[in-house]
Amino acid sequence: MTLTASSEAPAFPLTGDFLAGRLRQNLSLDDLKYIEGLVDTVAEYGDTARLLARGTKTDRSTILIEGYIFRTIESAGKRFITGIHVPGDFVDLHGFALKRLDHNIDAAGRVTVGSVSHDTLRRVMRDRPGVARAMWFATLLDAAIHRKWIQMLEQLDAPRRIAHLYAELHTRLELVGRNVSRALRTPFTQFDMADMCGVSAIHANRAVGKLRELGIAEIRRGDLYTADWAALKRYAQFDPDYLYGDGPLKVEEDWD
Repeated sequence: MTLTASSEAPAFPLTGDFLAGRLRQNLSLDDLKYIEGLVDTVAEYGDTARLLARGTKTDRSTILIEGYIFRTIESAGKRFITGIHVPGDFVDLHGFALKRLDHNIDAAGRVTVGSVSHDTLRRVMRDRPGVARAMWFATLLDAAIHRKWIQMLEQLDAPRRIAHLYAELHTRLELVGRNVSRALRTPFTQFDMADMCGVSAIHANRAVGKLRELGIAEIRRGDLYTADWAALKRYAQFDPDYLYGDGPLKVEEDWD
């Protein structure tokens, strides 16, 4: 699965999506070049590949260049998907401080990732406070998305949960300049959607059918088709504020 890259990606092919649509505009060209140079290894993985297992000691952090990545937890023979990452996300930047994660990092479809050593990140913390703050922002954004997922699971029924997941993905991909119009293509299976929403695969299938019956969207093999993203987002009760995209909130004066 290939997404259309943002216009800045050719200049920064490895990190051009990092904080795009958010505070990237407040970083200097020198900072952007510095961030691009942090990546020392690029690798590709196939669907379901485990990039990092729960509890494994790590000395590197990963940025997603292409594709989707899941955060997963396995318990009592069940899998729970607790987060989705899109291009530009530092998937396990918090592993720099924690060293071991309490969850797995798994490829969803084919992915391309870059990695940055923790020795390099220590130099960032010491020598480049502006870049360090950008990375701190990225980890806080992960936390904001995680809180919204908790609220979504508590507040919404299954059809709205699935609609909300795709509404979020649509907005996050738009923020990084990815071309999403009538179809949002993903490698997600029915089991993936069930594990994201905390329901059975049968219940997820019924929820997908409900979206089709309402004329809001159709999901086929993970790809969502809709003629009206605004209607889908209204149905999902989706409010994008937690994604901290560029908008009325101005923080430029505090970014230096």
